[in-house]
Amino acid sequence: MSETTEYEVVVVGGGPAGLSAALYTTRLGHATAVVDRGGGRAAMMADTHNVIGITEDVSGMELLATAREQVESYGADWHEDYVESAETVADGDENEEQFRLATASGGEILADRVVLATGFSDVRPDPPLPRTGAGLHYCLHCDAYMFVDESVYVMGHGDSAAYVAMIMLNFADNVDLLLRGDEPTWSEETGELLRAHPVDIVEADVSGVNNGDDGWLESLEFEDGSVREYRGGFAMYGSEYNTDLAEQLECELNDDGTVAVADHGRTSVDGVYAVGDLTPGHNQVPISMAEGAEAGIDIHMDIRTYPMSLDEIEGSSVDEGNVPAVPEQIRDAAQKRE
Repeated sequence: MSETTEYEVVVVGGGPAGLSAALYTTRLGHATAVVDRGGGRAAMMADTHNVIGITEDVSGMELLATAREQVESYGADWHEDYVESAETVADGDENEEQFRLATASGGEILADRVVLATGFSDVRPDPPLPRTGAGLHYCLHCDAYMFVDESVYVMGHGDSAAYVAMIMLNFADNVDLLLRGDEPTWSEETGELLRAHPVDIVEADVSGVNNGDDGWLESLEFEDGSVREYRGGFAMYGSEYNTDLAEQLECELNDDGTVAVADHGRTSVDGVYAVGDLTPGHNQVPISMAEGAEAGIDIHMDIRTYPMSLDEIEGSSVDEGNVPAVPEQIRDAAQKRE
């Protein structure tokens, strides 16, 4: 993509939130593009959990591939690219603001509305580590069920690690908190609470990982010479939010690094939405989908052509030759589906 293209809606990020937003804006008749560089948290899922109607043998990559096919089938454009910069520009024709996105391929995209669905990355602890998804996990609400009545570890040294360790006692009676040579940074109150729960705090760092024939974790070796058996566990070292574009567009951020949003994913900048893991709340696929849907519907309510106001009609009536207001590309896609 090297030329300038223009859309009513551009979604940056092809995860569950972004795809859901794009699905709604496209099916509601708005010229929509998704710009996605690939990867992301959902793409890493070996199995899909907690999504009604999707069985657990569906991987994250399979889920996203099907969703992309759906969005494109309704007439949206898909750009495998990376948005390097974003800025607000004046739209001379409409006397309104637009957003200019510059991509790594040298392309330029103009959008009336932008949906940021760029997510975050979990901070990974230093190796040695179990395999991600086969002993190393990041989402308690997704994967705690996998460890019912198993031996579990939690890596980390802050309040979040301490609380996840205590929460895991709802599922298992053998829970260790691995400091990995770090000093605890949790609060005094959290420390007192932790000591009142049957969680074993292991200070020594991990020196080795032992996996079974199926690739799943069996045990961890420690620098003090001990070996402890685990089925799996969670790393809790925080998150790095992908807010570069939000900051360039001067969207307000929260203290925790997430993008501040009002109803329906509206940011502090008119016309810019943020959805999914980039925003506060639980990082779950169904929640991200719902946030994308909310943003998509809100955008439609904001920019749809009809009904026009009396001021816009100026005492006349709508020209029948101007309806329907669906862009040609979406109209063609709809006719092909009949």
